[in-house]
Amino acid sequence: MSRTLVVKIGTSSLTHPDTGQLALSTIASLIETLTRLRNSGDRVVLVSSGAVGVGCSRLNLSERPRTMSRKQAIAAVGQGRLMRVYDDLFTSLQQPIAQILLTRRDLMERSCYVNAYNTFKELFELGVIPIVNENDTVAIEELKFGDNDTLSALVANLIDADWLFLLTDVERLYSADPRAFPNAEPINSVTADELATLQVEAGTKGSGWGTGGMATKLAAARIATNAGVKTVIMRGQHPGNIERILAGERLGTQFEPQPRTETARKRWIAHGLITMGTLYLDEGAVTAIRDRGKSLLAAGITQIEGNFPASEAVMLCDSQSRKIARGIVNYSSTELQQIQGVRSEQIAAILGYVGAETIVHRDNLVLEG
Repeated sequence: MSRTLVVKIGTSSLTHPDTGQLALSTIASLIETLTRLRNSGDRVVLVSSGAVGVGCSRLNLSERPRTMSRKQAIAAVGQGRLMRVYDDLFTSLQQPIAQILLTRRDLMERSCYVNAYNTFKELFELGVIPIVNENDTVAIEELKFGDNDTLSALVANLIDADWLFLLTDVERLYSADPRAFPNAEPINSVTADELATLQVEAGTKGSGWGTGGMATKLAAARIATNAGVKTVIMRGQHPGNIERILAGERLGTQFEPQPRTETARKRWIAHGLITMGTLYLDEGAVTAIRDRGKSLLAAGITQIEGNFPASEAVMLCDSQSRKIARGIVNYSSTELQQIQGVRSEQIAAILGYVGAETIVHRDNLVLEG
């Protein structure tokens, strides 16, 4: 039975830490592994970091750029070089590839989200391995993925993947950074319930050439497993271990997924959208939404934060600021300020037009956690 696999490799695995030069032996091993999986019938996506690191090397820069504009310029230099290396090596194995550059906005707009899904589907049918990276050249700071760990988790959610492999410079997750704490305990497997409360001393910084650390990988694991994707953190220098893990070996740290019950649209709301505001609810509204699967009505809103138009995503919280759900709102923040706490039949008289009875309809609402 064919599987859909997303493999993310970080800059720390793609390059030598001292020089920033490409680690060609690791890349070649990765390409051989992914090609074998593709030839066996699996659908494979590679999410690749490294464009900025390769660009720095190409321009003989000794450190990572600090400004957004400089980083975007260097990424434009490095992305072409990185894809040239991938294309040369994959071509030697007669494996076609495609480049897909995404921004956060591509996954926020429903039409773009569906178009991206359809593109991946067609590439799989053509026997192509898509190589994905953030479109650093045009991304703006407010709408960046932040790191390719997050990007890979959102791509896994987008294409309904079965597995997400996060390749890094350690063989598994530890209770603390093993490079700084030699007595750190390895963590081999994590259930969905354990991940919700997992506390480790996870650094936020990766290598000098990358943006990720173990904290971003844990965040990615939460996104992916919540979407029903089994996730693995493993050492990038041994990509052949992907096949061993798929065969049942307990290598790396393996995160068990939540049951996949949501529709594609609700997964998009849960993981594709960035919330633009917060609605605070009274106890009755919280119970209706959380326990009875009801829509949010104006009467249940006690407070509004943020400035947003209609049809944006908002977070729904209880009076203690605990996140209850997120959803797409039918009214702007300005309109909600006028109708919060009132009964639905009063909305038309207050706003001067007949709008939706619900503030967030249950079909556009996803519970948190």
